[in-house]
Amino acid sequence: MYKHILVPLENTPTDQAILAHVRKLAHFTGARLTLIHVAEGHVARTYEQLNLAESSEMVKDRDYLARRQKELLAENFEVSAHLACGEPADQILAFAEKSNCDLIAMATHGHRLLGDLILGSVADSVRHRTAIPVLLIRQSKEPSLHP
Repeated sequence: MYKHILVPLENTPTDQAILAHVRKLAHFTGARLTLIHVAEGHVARTYEQLNLAESSEMVKDRDYLARRQKELLAENFEVSAHLACGEPADQILAFAEKSNCDLIAMATHGHRLLGDLILGSVADSVRHRTAIPVLLIRQSKEPSLHP
């Protein structure tokens, strides 16, 4: 079944929805997990080209990924974390292919057509542009059980 699951995180409460499902799936399949967050601020988008120092956004995102990784490691999952910079869908897809992921598991906000047109949808872009299976879990309206 699945051996390597890529889990894009937003550093928002929406992450809880996908992490709850991925924990169960990885436990069942024995898959290793890779967490990815794509920083998309001005510094992040020009970070490598201009050889810039990390922005406060990037530092916070790296800390968030490290906390999530530590949490999953404590639960005995094999997990790594990666901070990417740039356009989220492009970075997620490039990393998934380069890392030979066999599933991309993402949370969605549950916007409808008008919301997606206004806000855009990374999940929609990812699912339309890859042959890798994509698991989409809608964010619950219920309060989260995990911090």
